[in-house]
Amino acid sequence: MSEKVVTWWYRRRLVWPLWFLTPLSVLFTFLAAMRRLLYAIKLKKSWQAPVPVVVVGNVTVGGTGKTPTVLAVVEYLQELGFKPGIVSRGYGGTGPFPALVEQGVTARMCGDEPLLLAGLSGVPVAVGPKRVEAAKLLLERHHIDVIITDDGLQHYALARDLEIGIVDGERGFGNNWRLPAGPLRESVRRLKKVNWVLTNGPLGSKHKLPKSVKPIEMNLQVQGWRRVSDSSPIEKPDGEAALVIAGIGNPQRFFSMVRDEGILIDETRVYPDHYDYKVTDFFKVSNDYPVLMTEKDAIKVRSFARPHWYFLKVAMRFPDDFLREFSEQLTSISTNKREALNHGNSSKPS
Repeated sequence: MSEKVVTWWYRRRLVWPLWFLTPLSVLFTFLAAMRRLLYAIKLKKSWQAPVPVVVVGNVTVGGTGKTPTVLAVVEYLQELGFKPGIVSRGYGGTGPFPALVEQGVTARMCGDEPLLLAGLSGVPVAVGPKRVEAAKLLLERHHIDVIITDDGLQHYALARDLEIGIVDGERGFGNNWRLPAGPLRESVRRLKKVNWVLTNGPLGSKHKLPKSVKPIEMNLQVQGWRRVSDSSPIEKPDGEAALVIAGIGNPQRFFSMVRDEGILIDETRVYPDHYDYKVTDFFKVSNDYPVLMTEKDAIKVRSFARPHWYFLKVAMRFPDDFLREFSEQLTSISTNKREALNHGNSSKPS
C-alpha cells in the first residue's frame, strides 16, 4: 500500500480520492460479517489448541506496534516460567508453508517479522497463512505450553483463550472506514470483546473507543543504537546529519523517535511495509552520511550493510497492573487446560 493512501486513510474524514472505494468497503464489511457469523453458528469450526492461545492483534492495518508487543509478552512469559512459541502469518514470505523459522531460513522465505521475532525472542516460531497448521507444527516439533499469535485477531479458525488488541495512540482509527477506503479490518466495536486494549502511547482525544473499553497505555522505549552489520552497540551514529529509511507500517513514528534522539535528519526514504530491500536500492546512497533504520529493516539489509549503517533498538514496556492481571488469567487457563488434558488421557482405556 502506497504511503499516500495510508496518509489519506488516517485523515479524520474520508477524502475524495477514496470515495470511489466505498462500494468495495461495503462489500468487504458484508463478507467479513458473514465469515464471522459462520464461525459463530458453528458452520465453520475453530480448532482448540491443547495449550493456551494468546492473540495479539488489531482492528487496523499495520503500524500499531504488534511486533515489540509480542516480544515483550514472550519475555514476560519466560520470566514466569512458561515455554512460549509464536505463530505468525509469514506475510511477504514465499514459503512453503507451514514452516518453522530455523537457521538458514531467510526473510524472503518466511517474512521479515517472523525472522525478527525468532531472532530476538529465542523461542520457536512457526509461520503460515493457515495459522492452525502453523500451530500444530509448532506443537508437534517443540515442547511449548503457550502459543502467542502475531496479528491473528481476525483469524477465527484458531480458537483463542485471551485477546490483546493494540491501538496506535497517535493515529487511532483514521477515517473509521473499512478496507480499502479506510484502515479498518473490523469495526472499532470489536475491541469490546478483547480482554485488554493496549494503546501504543497516549490515546489522542480525537480517537474514540467504545464506552465500555478502558484502554491501558504502554510505551515504546529506546534501548540504544546498534551497528547493522553485527548488532554491536554504539553510543551515537557518527556524522552531523543522517539518511533515515523505514519500510514499516508507520514510518513517521520512527522518524520522530530519531529526531527525539537529537539527530539531524538530512533525508528520509519511505519504503512499503515488508519491503524486500536490494543492493541496488542503495547504489546512490552516499558514504558521507550514516544510514539509520529500524531493527525490522536491519535484518533485511545486513548481508550488504556498510559500516556506518545503524538501527535503533526499542522495547515495549507494560504497566504492572496489566502484567499482574495477564499472568493471573493465563495461569488459571493453563492450569484448567492441563487438568482437562490429564483427565482426558486418564479416562482412555489402556
